Amino acid sequence: MLHSALRAGLFAGVVFCASVSMAAELAVVSGDTGNGLAFLQSQLKDFEAKTGNTVKIVPMPPSTSDQFGQYRLWLAAGNADIDVYMTDVIWAPQLSDQFLDLTAAAKDVVKDHFPSIIESQTANGKLVAIPGFTDAPALFYRKDLLDKYGKPVPKTWDEMAATAKEIQDKERAAGSKDLWGLVFQGNAYEGLTCNALEWVKSFGGGQIVEANGDISINNEKAAKALDTVKGWVGTISPPGVLAYQEEEARGVWQTGNAVFMRNWPYAYALSNGADSAVKGKFGVAPLPAASASDKPAATLGGWNFAASKYSRHPEEAIKLALFLGSKEVQKNRAINQTNLPTIVSLYDDPDVAKAAPIIPQWKEVFINAVPRPSAPTKIKYNEVSSLFWSAVHDTLSGNGTAADNLEILEAKLTELKGSGW
Repeated sequence: MLHSALRAGLFAGVVFCASVSMAAELAVVSGDTGNGLAFLQSQLKDFEAKTGNTVKIVPMPPSTSDQFGQYRLWLAAGNADIDVYMTDVIWAPQLSDQFLDLTAAAKDVVKDHFPSIIESQTANGKLVAIPGFTDAPALFYRKDLLDKYGKPVPKTWDEMAATAKEIQDKERAAGSKDLWGLVFQGNAYEGLTCNALEWVKSFGGGQIVEANGDISINNEKAAKALDTVKGWVGTISPPGVLAYQEEEARGVWQTGNAVFMRNWPYAYALSNGADSAVKGKFGVAPLPAASASDKPAATLGGWNFAASKYSRHPEEAIKLALFLGSKEVQKNRAINQTNLPTIVSLYDDPDVAKAAPIIPQWKEVFINAVPRPSAPTKIKYNEVSSLFWSAVHDTLSGNGTAADNLEILEAKLTELKGSGW
C-alpha cells in the first residue's frame, strides 16, 4: 500500500520529489567495537527516513587484520552485495582501485576536515573514502588509585611500570587479588603493530619504514623498547595480554582490574557507563615516552567510508558514505561514542564539549599522533605490518631476543622491498 502510494508520488496529500523506484537496498560493512554497531544502526535509520533507501549492516570481526583479509576477498571477487565499506586509515593506498572516486561528490565538504586526514584518504589523485572519525590512543589511568598512593600521572614508561607494580602489589595485599598494573593490545594482529610502533617511536627507534622508504627498524633503541615491554608481561601485565585485542583489554580495565590501560577513545564513554566499575574514577593522558627528553607517540588511527565500485547502486552508495562522514553524524559520534571528529569545527562545538569533555582534551594526544608506514610501503603495507607484529609477538613471547628478531625482520623487509613497495 505504502509503496504504491509512493510510486504515485502522493501520500496524505504530499508530493514526493523522488519515486520509490529510485530507492535502493544497500549494505554497509562495519567492524565497530563496543556499542558501535547499535550507534551505527541508529544513524542509518535517519538515513533511511531521509532517502527512502534501506541499509543492512554486515558486521565484521573486531580484528582489523581479519577485516582487511575479508575485504580483499570480496573486492577481488567483484562482490556486488556490499555497497559501502568502513575502512581503516591505512587502507586507502591498498584498496583505491576497488572504490569509487568521491572527489566530485565531496568537493563542498572536504575543506571542513583536517587536511592531513583528507590527504591520507587520497591515492593517485582520487579521494578513496570520506573520513568518519579519527583516532589516537591514550593512557587511561585510575585516578582514585594514583591519588590514594600519592602518585603523579607517569610521563615515562619506567615511571608507569614502577607505579603500576607498587599499586598492584599493595592492592593485592589488601585483597584485590585480580588487579594488574597495565593492560594493552598484545595479540598478533594490527593492534600490536599500533602498540609496538608507539613503544619503538617513543624510544627514538623510528617508524619501522621511514617516509622515504628506508627500513629503519633494526636498531638498538627499537630493541630496547621491545625488551622493556617484554619485562612487563607476567609482572605488571597478565600473561594473557599476548592474546588481548581492544575489547579484552577494556574488559579487564572496566571491571576495575587494571591500574593503567592503553586504548582508543571509544573506551572512554564505555568506561563511564552505568555498568562500569571505574565510572568517575579514571582520567586519560598522553602515552608515556622513554625519558623526559623524549616525545611520546600515539599511532594515528581512524575510520572512513568508501563506496564500492561494484555496487549496483553507485550514486546511493556515495550518498551513504557521505552521510556517514557528515558533520551531523560525526557530532553524534562524538557525543555518544567519544569518537574524535575529523571535522575541525566540532572541537569547538559546545554540545560536544558538554557531553564529551574529553574530546577537546584529546587534542594534546592527537598532536603526538604518528602514522603507520602505509604511505611509503603502499600495497605492501599489510605484509610489512604482519612481519612486524610477528617479530614483536615472538619477542614478547620469549621466542628469540629483540635484537635477533629485528635483524631477521630487517632481512625479510629488505627482500619484500626488493620487488618494489
